[in-house]
Amino acid sequence: MAVKVNDQSGLPEEDRQITLVDDKGNEELFEVLFTFDSDDYKKSYVLLYPAATEDKDDVEIQAFSFDADEGGNATSGDLHEIESEEEWEMVEGVLNTFLDDDRLSGDGE
Repeated sequence: MAVKVNDQSGLPEEDRQITLVDDKGNEELFEVLFTFDSDDYKKSYVLLYPAATEDKDDVEIQAFSFDADEGGNATSGDLHEIESEEEWEMVEGVLNTFLDDDRLSGDGE
């Protein structure tokens, strides 16, 4: 599996945030945990967590594939739900690798 993780920590805060709107029209601000590209699925992915999360809270991470613009950026309208079980397993594997590697997750600093 060929995956390239894109670190978002050096970006300005406004470039690391995205607002999602649910089916009822409620808006929630999310932070970008990281993005990555998959050669196997020929897609880009973004992993998000609620911006209002405290460090001590358990965090529900959401994942989407996305269509990037020419600058490599995405908006909430460019996000697509992950539908296949195999694709979810790949995304979970990348997330687990990210969380287990202090160099990627920033816990080793």
